[in-house]
Amino acid sequence: MSLLKLDNVTIRFGGLVAVDGVDLTVERGEILALIGPNGAGKSTIFNLITGIYAPTEGSISFNGRPISGNKPYHIAAAGIGRTFQNIRLFTELSVLENVLIGAHKLGKWDLAGSIMKLAPWVRKEEGALAEWAIECLKQVDLAHRAYELAVNLPYGEQRRLEIARALALKPDLILLDEPAAGMNPQEKQVLLEMVLKIRAAGITVFLVEHDMKFVMGLSDRIAVLDYGVKIAEGKPEEIRTNPQVIEAYLGKGAVH
Repeated sequence: MSLLKLDNVTIRFGGLVAVDGVDLTVERGEILALIGPNGAGKSTIFNLITGIYAPTEGSISFNGRPISGNKPYHIAAAGIGRTFQNIRLFTELSVLENVLIGAHKLGKWDLAGSIMKLAPWVRKEEGALAEWAIECLKQVDLAHRAYELAVNLPYGEQRRLEIARALALKPDLILLDEPAAGMNPQEKQVLLEMVLKIRAAGITVFLVEHDMKFVMGLSDRIAVLDYGVKIAEGKPEEIRTNPQVIEAYLGKGAVH
Protein backbone atom coordinates (compact mmCIF):
# COMPACT_ATOMS: atom_id res chain seq x y z
CA MET A 1 0.00 0.00 0.00
CA SER A 2 1.32 3.43 -0.96
CA LEU A 3 1.95 5.81 1.93
CA LEU A 4 0.25 8.71 0.13
CA LYS A 5 -2.11 8.51 -2.83
CA LEU A 6 -3.68 11.25 -4.93
CA ASP A 7 -6.49 9.95 -7.13
CA ASN A 8 -7.73 12.24 -9.95
CA VAL A 9 -7.15 15.31 -7.76
CA THR A 10 -8.46 18.58 -9.22
CA ILE A 11 -8.87 22.03 -7.73
CA ARG A 12 -10.49 25.05 -9.35
CA PHE A 13 -10.26 28.66 -8.27
CA GLY A 14 -13.14 30.27 -10.13
CA GLY A 15 -12.43 29.59 -13.80
CA LEU A 16 -8.80 28.61 -13.19
CA VAL A 17 -7.94 24.91 -12.97
CA ALA A 18 -4.80 24.96 -10.83
CA VAL A 19 -4.45 21.16 -10.54
CA ASP A 20 -6.10 19.00 -13.18
CA GLY A 21 -6.83 15.32 -12.59
CA VAL A 22 -3.50 14.43 -10.96
CA ASP A 23 -2.81 10.80 -10.01
CA LEU A 24 0.25 10.41 -7.83
CA THR A 25 1.62 7.99 -5.25
CA VAL A 26 4.37 8.35 -2.69
CA GLU A 27 5.83 5.02 -1.67
CA ARG A 28 6.97 4.40 1.88
CA GLY A 29 10.70 5.06 2.32
CA GLU A 30 11.35 6.87 -0.94
CA ILE A 31 12.37 10.40 -1.88
CA LEU A 32 9.96 11.74 -4.50
CA ALA A 33 10.47 15.12 -6.17
CA LEU A 34 7.79 17.21 -7.86
CA ILE A 35 9.09 19.64 -10.48
CA GLY A 36 7.63 21.99 -13.05
CA PRO A 37 7.61 25.62 -14.18
CA ASN A 38 6.50 28.45 -11.90
CA GLY A 39 2.72 28.34 -11.55
CA ALA A 40 2.50 24.65 -12.50
CA GLY A 41 0.60 23.77 -9.32
CA LYS A 42 3.38 22.24 -7.22
CA SER A 43 2.79 24.15 -3.98
CA THR A 44 -0.95 23.82 -4.55
CA ILE A 45 -0.47 20.03 -4.45
CA PHE A 46 1.25 20.40 -1.07
CA ASN A 47 -1.55 22.66 0.17
CA LEU A 48 -4.11 20.06 -0.90
CA ILE A 49 -2.24 17.28 0.90
CA THR A 50 -1.91 19.28 4.12
CA GLY A 51 -5.51 20.51 4.25
CA ILE A 52 -5.01 24.17 3.41
CA TYR A 53 -7.19 23.52 0.35
CA ALA A 54 -9.81 20.83 -0.26
CA PRO A 55 -9.91 19.28 -3.73
CA THR A 56 -12.78 20.19 -6.01
CA GLU A 57 -12.68 16.63 -7.36
CA GLY A 58 -10.78 13.47 -6.55
CA SER A 59 -9.44 12.09 -3.29
CA ILE A 60 -6.27 11.98 -1.19
CA SER A 61 -5.44 9.14 1.19
CA PHE A 62 -2.61 8.69 3.69
CA ASN A 63 -1.72 5.36 5.24
CA GLY A 64 -4.82 3.96 3.55
CA ARG A 65 -7.20 6.50 5.12
CA PRO A 66 -8.92 9.40 3.34
CA ILE A 67 -7.66 12.86 4.36
CA SER A 68 -9.25 15.03 1.67
CA GLY A 69 -10.72 18.15 3.26
CA ASN A 70 -9.44 17.39 6.77
CA LYS A 71 -8.18 20.28 8.88
CA PRO A 72 -4.42 20.93 8.70
CA TYR A 73 -3.91 20.09 12.38
CA HIS A 74 -5.65 16.74 11.91
CA ILE A 75 -3.40 15.95 8.95
CA ALA A 76 -0.30 16.96 10.91
CA ALA A 77 -1.42 14.74 13.78
CA ALA A 78 -1.87 11.86 11.31
CA GLY A 79 1.86 12.03 10.52
CA ILE A 80 2.50 14.58 7.77
CA GLY A 81 4.98 17.39 8.47
CA ARG A 82 5.93 20.17 6.07
CA THR A 83 8.03 23.23 5.39
CA PHE A 84 6.97 26.21 3.30
CA GLN A 85 8.26 27.94 0.19
CA ASN A 86 8.55 31.17 2.19
CA ILE A 87 10.15 30.66 5.60
CA ARG A 88 7.55 30.75 8.39
CA LEU A 89 9.37 30.86 11.70
CA PHE A 90 8.49 32.50 14.99
CA THR A 91 11.43 34.85 14.65
CA GLU A 92 11.23 36.39 18.13
CA LEU A 93 11.28 32.99 19.82
CA SER A 94 14.36 30.90 20.34
CA VAL A 95 15.45 28.14 18.01
CA LEU A 96 14.44 25.57 20.63
CA GLU A 97 11.02 27.18 21.19
CA ASN A 98 10.30 27.01 17.45
CA VAL A 99 10.91 23.27 17.50
CA LEU A 100 8.86 22.82 20.67
CA ILE A 101 5.91 24.43 18.88
CA GLY A 102 6.27 21.77 16.20
CA ALA A 103 6.17 19.09 18.92
CA HIS A 104 2.95 20.37 20.48
CA LYS A 105 0.88 17.37 19.37
CA LEU A 106 3.11 15.08 21.42
CA GLY A 107 2.15 16.77 24.69
CA LYS A 108 -0.64 15.40 26.90
CA TRP A 109 -1.10 18.14 29.49
CA ASP A 110 -4.23 20.29 29.66
CA LEU A 111 -4.28 24.09 29.57
CA ALA A 112 -4.49 24.52 33.34
CA GLY A 113 -1.53 22.22 33.96
CA SER A 114 0.50 23.99 31.30
CA ILE A 115 -0.14 27.41 32.83
CA MET A 116 0.24 26.55 36.50
CA LYS A 117 3.22 24.19 36.10
CA LEU A 118 2.12 22.49 39.33
CA ALA A 119 1.76 18.87 38.37
CA PRO A 120 5.07 16.93 38.48
CA TRP A 121 4.06 14.95 35.40
CA VAL A 122 3.67 18.20 33.46
CA ARG A 123 7.24 19.23 34.31
CA LYS A 124 8.49 15.76 33.44
CA GLU A 125 6.71 15.83 30.09
CA GLU A 126 8.05 19.29 29.32
CA GLY A 127 11.55 18.02 30.00
CA ALA A 128 11.03 15.04 27.69
CA LEU A 129 9.74 17.29 24.91
CA ALA A 130 12.71 19.61 25.30
CA GLU A 131 15.06 16.62 24.98
CA TRP A 132 13.23 15.53 21.83
CA ALA A 133 13.44 19.06 20.39
CA ILE A 134 17.20 19.06 20.96
CA GLU A 135 17.43 15.70 19.15
CA CYS A 136 15.58 17.23 16.18
CA LEU A 137 18.02 20.15 16.18
CA LYS A 138 20.93 17.71 16.22
CA GLN A 139 19.52 16.11 13.06
CA VAL A 140 19.90 19.46 11.26
CA ASP A 141 23.13 20.47 13.04
CA LEU A 142 21.57 23.33 15.00
CA ALA A 143 21.65 22.07 18.59
CA HIS A 144 24.49 24.49 19.38
CA ARG A 145 22.18 27.40 18.54
CA ALA A 146 19.17 26.18 20.53
CA TYR A 147 18.91 29.23 22.78
CA GLU A 148 19.49 31.91 20.15
CA LEU A 149 16.62 33.85 18.63
CA ALA A 150 15.49 32.37 15.32
CA VAL A 151 15.72 35.81 13.69
CA ASN A 152 19.51 35.78 14.24
CA LEU A 153 20.10 32.63 12.19
CA PRO A 154 21.48 33.02 8.66
CA TYR A 155 19.12 32.11 5.84
CA GLY A 156 20.34 28.55 5.29
CA GLU A 157 20.06 27.73 8.99
CA GLN A 158 16.54 29.16 9.11
CA ARG A 159 15.64 26.70 6.35
CA ARG A 160 17.10 23.87 8.41
CA LEU A 161 15.21 25.06 11.49
CA GLU A 162 11.97 24.71 9.56
CA ILE A 163 12.91 21.12 8.82
CA ALA A 164 13.67 20.48 12.49
CA ARG A 165 10.26 21.88 13.45
CA ALA A 166 8.59 19.53 10.94
CA LEU A 167 10.61 16.59 12.30
CA ALA A 168 9.40 17.39 15.82
CA LEU A 169 5.98 16.01 14.82
CA LYS A 170 7.58 12.57 14.42
CA PRO A 171 6.05 12.37 10.93
CA ASP A 172 5.87 9.37 8.63
CA LEU A 173 6.02 11.78 5.67
CA ILE A 174 7.73 15.16 5.37
CA LEU A 175 6.90 17.63 2.59
CA LEU A 176 9.74 20.02 1.72
CA ASP A 177 8.66 23.02 -0.37
CA GLU A 178 11.72 24.36 -2.21
CA PRO A 179 14.13 23.57 0.64
CA ALA A 180 17.22 24.59 -1.35
CA ALA A 181 15.86 27.96 -2.51
CA GLY A 182 18.35 30.76 -1.90
CA MET A 183 21.11 28.45 -0.68
CA ASN A 184 24.68 28.53 -1.94
CA PRO A 185 26.29 25.32 -3.29
CA GLN A 186 27.87 24.41 0.06
CA GLU A 187 24.56 24.85 1.90
CA LYS A 188 22.80 22.75 -0.73
CA GLN A 189 25.27 19.90 -0.25
CA VAL A 190 24.72 20.01 3.52
CA LEU A 191 20.97 19.96 2.91
CA LEU A 192 21.20 17.03 0.49
CA GLU A 193 23.10 14.96 3.04
CA MET A 194 20.60 15.97 5.71
CA VAL A 195 17.62 14.82 3.62
CA LEU A 196 19.30 11.49 2.99
CA LYS A 197 19.78 11.08 6.76
CA ILE A 198 16.11 11.90 7.34
CA ARG A 199 15.13 9.16 4.90
CA ALA A 200 17.59 6.77 6.55
CA ALA A 201 15.80 7.45 9.85
CA GLY A 202 12.61 6.00 8.34
CA ILE A 203 10.85 9.16 7.17
CA THR A 204 9.50 9.34 3.63
CA VAL A 205 10.36 12.57 1.77
CA PHE A 206 8.27 14.41 -0.84
CA LEU A 207 9.84 17.63 -2.10
CA VAL A 208 9.17 20.44 -4.52
CA GLU A 209 12.36 21.97 -5.91
CA HIS A 210 13.62 24.02 -8.86
CA ASP A 211 17.31 23.17 -8.60
CA MET A 212 17.61 20.28 -11.04
CA LYS A 213 21.12 19.28 -10.00
CA PHE A 214 19.88 18.96 -6.42
CA VAL A 215 16.78 17.00 -7.49
CA MET A 216 18.64 14.64 -9.80
CA GLY A 217 21.24 13.87 -7.15
CA LEU A 218 18.71 13.16 -4.41
CA SER A 219 15.47 11.69 -5.72
CA ASP A 220 14.42 8.10 -6.27
CA ARG A 221 11.58 9.23 -8.54
CA ILE A 222 10.46 12.52 -10.09
CA ALA A 223 7.00 13.67 -11.17
CA VAL A 224 6.56 16.64 -13.49
CA LEU A 225 3.67 19.11 -13.57
CA ASP A 226 2.87 21.56 -16.37
CA TYR A 227 -0.18 23.84 -16.12
CA GLY A 228 -1.57 21.64 -13.34
CA VAL A 229 -1.29 18.42 -15.36
CA LYS A 230 1.16 15.62 -14.62
CA ILE A 231 3.09 15.15 -17.86
CA ALA A 232 5.76 12.66 -16.75
CA GLU A 233 6.89 10.45 -13.91
CA GLY A 234 9.91 8.20 -13.54
CA LYS A 235 13.46 7.79 -12.35
CA PRO A 236 15.82 10.78 -12.65
CA GLU A 237 17.55 9.44 -15.76
CA GLU A 238 14.16 8.94 -17.45
CA ILE A 239 13.03 12.47 -16.64
CA ARG A 240 16.36 13.95 -17.71
CA THR A 241 15.89 12.60 -21.25
CA ASN A 242 12.09 12.90 -21.58
CA PRO A 243 11.41 15.12 -24.64
CA GLN A 244 8.13 16.44 -23.23
CA VAL A 245 9.79 17.46 -19.97
CA ILE A 246 12.69 19.11 -21.78
CA GLU A 247 10.31 21.10 -23.93
CA ALA A 248 8.05 22.12 -21.03
CA TYR A 249 10.60 22.87 -18.39
CA LEU A 250 14.19 21.68 -18.27
CA GLY A 251 15.60 23.07 -21.49
CA LYS A 252 18.73 21.65 -23.06
CA GLY A 253 21.67 21.57 -20.72
CA ALA A 254 19.63 22.42 -17.61
CA VAL A 255 20.83 19.37 -15.70
CA HIS A 256 24.41 19.16 -16.96
